[in-house]
Amino acid sequence: MHALSEHEFQRFREFIHTAAGISLSPAKKSLVSGRLAKRLTARQLGGFSDYLALLDKREEHAEAQIAVDLLTTNETYFFREPKHFELLRKVAQAAPAHRPFRIWSGASSTGEEAYSMAMVLADVREGQPFEIVGTDISTRVLARARQGHYPMERARQMPADYMRRFCLKGTGPHAGTLLVQRALRERARFLHVNLNERLPDLGTFNMVFLRNVLIYFNTETKRQVVNRVLETLPSGGWFCIGHSENLNDLDAPVVQIAPSIYRKT
Repeated sequence: MHALSEHEFQRFREFIHTAAGISLSPAKKSLVSGRLAKRLTARQLGGFSDYLALLDKREEHAEAQIAVDLLTTNETYFFREPKHFELLRKVAQAAPAHRPFRIWSGASSTGEEAYSMAMVLADVREGQPFEIVGTDISTRVLARARQGHYPMERARQMPADYMRRFCLKGTGPHAGTLLVQRALRERARFLHVNLNERLPDLGTFNMVFLRNVLIYFNTETKRQVVNRVLETLPSGGWFCIGHSENLNDLDAPVVQIAPSIYRKT
């Protein structure tokens, strides 16, 4: 078992902050040690200092992405924070029928949030155009999102009607799992995006969910990320963050409608 020194831990904290803007708390030392120890074995390294030296090499971009994947937390499930999906239903119903309704899942993780959006839009905009874009910094979770295959316990808050209409329940060796129907999977596009860098051209959205990710940023990084994301919303566009988050002291061009719900001014 490799021991992680305090100095090495601080260097990993600097690495993930530089790479992803994430501020790891001092309490995360055991998490860092546990998640990265497997890479020492995989790369046949003698200790964490050797791994840090590896990450410093320009040609080791793929390994740096693996480290980012391992150090980012990705815990989610379908229809998390239901009030946001109730809002999505109302906003989508009121939107012009002839224009594509576009929504961005800005920290999509393994895709449950994006597919929850797709189910709501397929329900209320049947026969009308819509598009979901899901982005994440972790290539590992994006690969899982594209598959659309999940343990059944992730769907504990999914309406029974949606389960019946939009999912296939696994049988035999796949018992206890669900697969999002192909037609719905084709309406969601998953892209690798680092919110801490200049965004690619994602277009304009009616609504953006950026939930449960701002808590990992310090105030200045949070300000920069929120301003980048809000550029994809027109005036009147909707912006949802996690219930444990807020935009206090960011001077963002939004007005708060309800806890965790904002509209761009």
